[in-house]
Amino acid sequence: MEARKLFRKILLSAAVFGLMASGEASAAGNKLVLDGSTTVGPIAKAFAAQFTKTNGVEVTVSESGSGNGAKSLINGTCDIADMSRPMKDAELSAAKIKGVNPVKNIVALDGLAMIVHPSNRVRNLSRAQIRGIYTGAYTNWSQIGGPNAPIVMIQRESNSGTQDAFKELVLKDGDTVSSRAETQASNGAVKSRVATTPTAIGFVGLGFAGRSVKSVAVDGVLPSAGAVRNGSYPLHRQLYMYTNGQPAGNVKKFVDMPKSPIGKRIISETGFVNYY
Repeated sequence: MEARKLFRKILLSAAVFGLMASGEASAAGNKLVLDGSTTVGPIAKAFAAQFTKTNGVEVTVSESGSGNGAKSLINGTCDIADMSRPMKDAELSAAKIKGVNPVKNIVALDGLAMIVHPSNRVRNLSRAQIRGIYTGAYTNWSQIGGPNAPIVMIQRESNSGTQDAFKELVLKDGDTVSSRAETQASNGAVKSRVATTPTAIGFVGLGFAGRSVKSVAVDGVLPSAGAVRNGSYPLHRQLYMYTNGQPAGNVKKFVDMPKSPIGKRIISETGFVNYY
């Protein structure tokens, strides 16, 4: 209960300090600008509020997706790019052309939770079945042990690091997601759609799974902090904060927060898994 109260205070502080998108990076002064992943967003916002409180530095956080976070770092409009996937070769090449040296800093571990409506009787899916759903091989829940009802599959937008991670972890080379898939712009939007659609399935970061939806086991393993940490949950990944060059000053203090006691507590309270 005390942990929840602390987390509420942190998020309230985040609102007070105005975590809004900013147009230019300003690490040299008393301000930090972050942009990118909606998955990393809850961690970044809570870190920002704590960092402002501790260091007196204004921190703004924008959640425009991992791809846009990478673009912002390359274009010099953010100090830290939040990303739920590694930078792509094309992004690294674009950065090199602009004289930017992206450095990957691991923030936390995460699992992609496959979520369904709580009324769905399906409790476990294999990776092969999930692949079959999203490539269109399975179109009715009755084909995989569920009710006789069409499957409504929910995916993320193409700019999403979570979408890229799903493709990497589930699909095979040459696979494409079925044109029947609906696209949502954030983890929260996917969760909301699944929570209100009895025949839907979607995927979200572990910290976004909750009571309004049901997480199914993948290859017999339920998503949990322990299963992500020991690697037994198949759909696991790392979350990142990219900087331009080796971090220094306030940027270094910020990206080092996952190694601190308060940072570790925040990561746990936001539903993710500590790496350090």
